[in-house]
Amino acid sequence: MINIGIVGSTGRMGEHLIKNVLEDDTLRLAAVHVFGELKSDLPKETLVTNSMDALLQESDVVIDFSAPAATQELCESAIKTPRALVIATTGLNQHQRNLVMEVSEKMPVLYSTNMSAGIAILKQLVRKVSETLRDYDIEIVEMHHRHKVDAPSGTALTLAEFAAEGRGLDLDSVRVSGRDGQIGARSKEEIAVMALRGGDIVGRHTVGFYSDGEYLELNHTATSRETFSRGALRAAKWLSTKEPGFYSINDALDL
Repeated sequence: MINIGIVGSTGRMGEHLIKNVLEDDTLRLAAVHVFGELKSDLPKETLVTNSMDALLQESDVVIDFSAPAATQELCESAIKTPRALVIATTGLNQHQRNLVMEVSEKMPVLYSTNMSAGIAILKQLVRKVSETLRDYDIEIVEMHHRHKVDAPSGTALTLAEFAAEGRGLDLDSVRVSGRDGQIGARSKEEIAVMALRGGDIVGRHTVGFYSDGEYLELNHTATSRETFSRGALRAAKWLSTKEPGFYSINDALDL
């Protein structure tokens, strides 16, 4: 039985994670970290705490769907109490990304901006098509619900990174995330990443490769947040037996 701790338990993903852990006979909900009101019903033995240290002490694997500041606090605490970490928080700054890499030297850390198997496969396809159709313009559009606070989504940026990698480009040098006014013609190397927000859209990502006379679009649509929570639990089970190091969802899926 694997003891699971959850950071971000009061959010939308936290609710799904709690539900899915309780449905799995191989997992035990050991602890949840809370910032606000906890809406889910928990077993009596589950620790409810606002202390990262206490959460880590109770857990074999911690799953983090939270905010950048909370992820930073988790990593800082994990340096003192190493545990396997599955991190899915998006919008990390450079310092926080460096911190994630730093703690992976002492414990197994799996970081991914998207925990779905479909996106894991899509990333590989994007890199291959980008490399093969080198003369095609690349445009990425992501759509999410009105409550999402970061843009573009972490998943869209990851897809853009794989597209850039396929062509040997530095994404920061070629990325465009907005167009307005007399901006001139599109450059050949630029990779556009555009964000749409509205309603209750769980998540949709389209990577388009456009040329004269034809275009190819690769799409992924998430219809339930349980796609991500179940993917995170699959990753947690896989990570629980690993040595310290930095891993991705593609590693967990052997892609």
